[in-house]
Amino acid sequence: MNNQSFLRRWLVRYGTLVLLIVPLLIIAFVTNNFGSVLIQRLATILFINLTLVLGLQVFMGNSGILNFAHIGFMGIGAYASVLFSMSPEAKLQTLPTIYPFLLHIHLPFMPSLLIGAGIAALIAAIVGFPLMRISDAAAVIASFALLVIIHVVLAHWSEVTAGPKTLFGVDPYTTLWVSAIWGILFVVLAYLFEESSLGLKLRASRDDRYAASSIGINIMSVRWAGFVLSAFAAALGGGLWAHFITSFDPANFYLAETFVILAMLVVGGPQSVSGAVVGTLGITVIFEGLRAIENAVNISQMLSTPLVGFTEIFLALAMILILVRRPSGIMQGQEIRWFRKLRKPQVDPEPGDPMQAGKDL
Repeated sequence: MNNQSFLRRWLVRYGTLVLLIVPLLIIAFVTNNFGSVLIQRLATILFINLTLVLGLQVFMGNSGILNFAHIGFMGIGAYASVLFSMSPEAKLQTLPTIYPFLLHIHLPFMPSLLIGAGIAALIAAIVGFPLMRISDAAAVIASFALLVIIHVVLAHWSEVTAGPKTLFGVDPYTTLWVSAIWGILFVVLAYLFEESSLGLKLRASRDDRYAASSIGINIMSVRWAGFVLSAFAAALGGGLWAHFITSFDPANFYLAETFVILAMLVVGGPQSVSGAVVGTLGITVIFEGLRAIENAVNISQMLSTPLVGFTEIFLALAMILILVRRPSGIMQGQEIRWFRKLRKPQVDPEPGDPMQAGKDL
């Protein structure tokens, strides 16, 4: 009986992770072993998106503050990781004006990925101090301004980003299982953060920051911690994406990608990790499917004019309809639970129990 009680309590607390991770592992295994090259690419993109969306959920879902700068940190992680992983010969070809001290740095993929994420987290830690002091519309506008600043820097710092030109020659280190492992790892980290005291304090500041301050919660500190962790996840996802696509430019880390990642979180439900996972799975499949249809129509020349923007318009309409019907997203801010609650075993009262007599009255 004690073992059953322990198992039940464990499933109540961590059953969500089991219910989220097992399907993701099945998707990775089946796709890797039986899927076509196209399906494997779709699954790889799905897990990279999952890392990005979970990073956004860590801050936005728990703080209630919309963070437009998230994709900017993705770009920082992409360029930073590439600078450390590319060979000197490849750097000279794509970055002819690179700084000499960066030219001969050539590290393995994993250290480069973590260094890139660490650089983005450090930048977030520095800029986060003043930004986390503001709330509501001012915070949203400030995060959008930060995205613009990051985009301008990436688009004009030719020595490290090739400026507005396409950066090419990146080694394709990101495989399906690499992206899957990182995506699943961030499912665990996002859930543990949500269940931690820090996550609880951050949600308290979201629900009522004045009440949270009155009980001793340092709102700026908890927001800052969530913001830095979110930037780390975004940058790591950017590094994975860069080493999968292998050629990109600063435009890939701006408004279009911001809209897609934000749509995944909003549609699934920003206030839960389950919502982030469900939204990522659904929107990735829909987005990639619509884009394939759009490309097929354009290649076949079925229409007199090219079909442009069909995917984005359809996705925007779908997001509007879902938000009209379910403003909190598909998951309504709830986690997938193995058991909703623990029920205490009922014990029959002994005859003459005064407590039971009171209830009978």
